[in-house]
Amino acid sequence: MSEMHAVQKKKLPMIFKKFGIYIVLLLMIIGSALLNDRFLTQANITNIMRQIVVIMIIACGEQLVITGGDIDLSPGSVVALAGVIGTSVFVATDSIILAVGASILIGALCGLFSGLVLTHYGIPAFIVTLAVQTSARGLALVYTGGIPVSNLGRLTTLGQGYLGPIPIPVIIMAGVLFVTWFVMSRRPLGRYIYAIGGNESAAVASGINVKKVKVLAYLLNGCFVGLAGIILMARVNSGQPAIGVGYEFDGITACVVGGISLNGGSGSIIGTIAGGLIVGIINNMLNLQNVSAYYQQIVKGLVILIAVIIDVKSKKTSSK
Repeated sequence: MSEMHAVQKKKLPMIFKKFGIYIVLLLMIIGSALLNDRFLTQANITNIMRQIVVIMIIACGEQLVITGGDIDLSPGSVVALAGVIGTSVFVATDSIILAVGASILIGALCGLFSGLVLTHYGIPAFIVTLAVQTSARGLALVYTGGIPVSNLGRLTTLGQGYLGPIPIPVIIMAGVLFVTWFVMSRRPLGRYIYAIGGNESAAVASGINVKKVKVLAYLLNGCFVGLAGIILMARVNSGQPAIGVGYEFDGITACVVGGISLNGGSGSIIGTIAGGLIVGIINNMLNLQNVSAYYQQIVKGLVILIAVIIDVKSKKTSSK
């Protein structure tokens, strides 16, 4: 009997590690529905999906770099820079394609810069991306003179439009999630990222070009952030140079809550989706309950801390 009890005791942490995030998500949905009768309405569910689009796209980019053992603190500012440049291109050309292309290009350049600097000089990703965060915000303000880009016209369909009953930004988000899954699960780049995050020295010894893989991860991450930027500006109907503050932490929270270890080497796109939904539900419920934005920051900070503690404890349990 005692042996059976011991076996069950060992199994419980493993079960929680594998399915815990989905149990938490289910409990949050049930709890939110009980707390507020507006939660499960079609209008509110659509609202949640529209709200998590930008964060989920940023989280996909963060997944690439965090799984490889690094981090990116610049997305909030890069979203603003890429978005204002993309919207100004639209105002000048009236072309949605050129606007989206310009925004993705700016995001890609920021990601490429971060990747090249951290791999060439060996500077920690935290420092490099913090510098990019500050510089990108400054560039966005200088570029616009602090004045929002207006007259977006039909570009707003990118952030507010529908294809049948489905919001267009949600369709774009689904595409980004698919690309992330494909890269991480079906391409050599994804396997290399997991290998580097798991043990960089072993990855080098096995012949993986670590510098190239990290640069590619940051480059793709930047493309996602640039896309998120133009979608966000289209949603708010103006190119706001001061928007996006703290978005990187929402993206990181979605990853960490979804089971992507800050030490790298583990995690999945399904976990990121679950983490993004949890962040979205938390934001939505706090808004429905009219909780002050100041208290919302406290809650998000505690969520990150709890998720990291769970990650550390689960790793210790696995090693035992």
